[in-house]
Amino acid sequence: MAFEFKDYYAILGVPRTATEDEIKKAFRKLARQHHPDVSKDKKGSEDKFKEINEAYEVLGTPENRRKYDTLGADWKRGGATQPPPGWNPGGPGGPRRGAPGAGGDGNEFNFGGTGFSDFFERFFGQAGRQGRSGFDRYDSDDDAGVLHRRGTDVEGDLAVSLQEAVEGSIRSVSVRSTNPKTGAVDTETFKVRIPIGVKEGQRIRVAGKGAAGMGSGTSGDLILRVRLSPHPDFQVEDDDLFTEVPVAPWEAALGATITAPSLEGPVQLRMPPATASGQQLRVKKRGLPRIDAPGERGDLYVRMVVEMPPKLSDDEKAAWQALAAVSKFNPREE
Repeated sequence: MAFEFKDYYAILGVPRTATEDEIKKAFRKLARQHHPDVSKDKKGSEDKFKEINEAYEVLGTPENRRKYDTLGADWKRGGATQPPPGWNPGGPGGPRRGAPGAGGDGNEFNFGGTGFSDFFERFFGQAGRQGRSGFDRYDSDDDAGVLHRRGTDVEGDLAVSLQEAVEGSIRSVSVRSTNPKTGAVDTETFKVRIPIGVKEGQRIRVAGKGAAGMGSGTSGDLILRVRLSPHPDFQVEDDDLFTEVPVAPWEAALGATITAPSLEGPVQLRMPPATASGQQLRVKKRGLPRIDAPGERGDLYVRMVVEMPPKLSDDEKAAWQALAAVSKFNPREE
């Protein structure tokens, strides 16, 4: 099955030779620019924001980027693409959506409302991966010789924002089942509850929404694997969030009140004198909810990054020269 190709390099506006740092900077700039909270075109910005997040999900992860680059010359032409020879999107655990045997009845599964495109799910996601199945019973009386088998579980990916992880949400998700023999398409839409404190890799099970069973066997389940969406300001480590704030050299030397981002909005912190670049300040309970302690949250760590002015005026040079003349500090002698 062919899918519309996604040129993730073009989406982020970087060349294919871009470094990891260049990709990260491009993502941050575009994500802030198109965030739905700051854009007047809410619908357009939401779609663009998802596209940017998806591009960074691939190019910002070395393993995914290597896989993406193996797709070959099709990236130049765009349009529809097929996997290259030897491509194994399913990996251990069985085929993914679009592969033979993806469902108990051989159907192909596509998803909507998960935050990912069909292209991403086909090559980098879990969509349509075959799960467990089983035999409910084998009748030998009323319907002798009829096999009753439980349908297979079907797995998909679900992009979840950090805000949703903090507050929880209800997501509308659709599942499209296509019979490869007849071409018949069956679409079902239902609500999925994203619980507070959901974590990367956690699986949300929707009972009875997988592949149909055989005979009177029960349907399998739909299992959505959570993938926390990348955020332009925060890195996630367990329940804690990490962010960086640029500070001027004189602020680091003399101390200052700085403003740092948090999921609830800007917070003000007092940076003590003689703060070194890379030093962190902790804001308690501004991280992600903790599963092991309901009602509690992790912390937010704010890392100071001392930056020099791009150019010094004559007065600034004179001030630095005066400081050099009176200071006895020499880091090379420490």
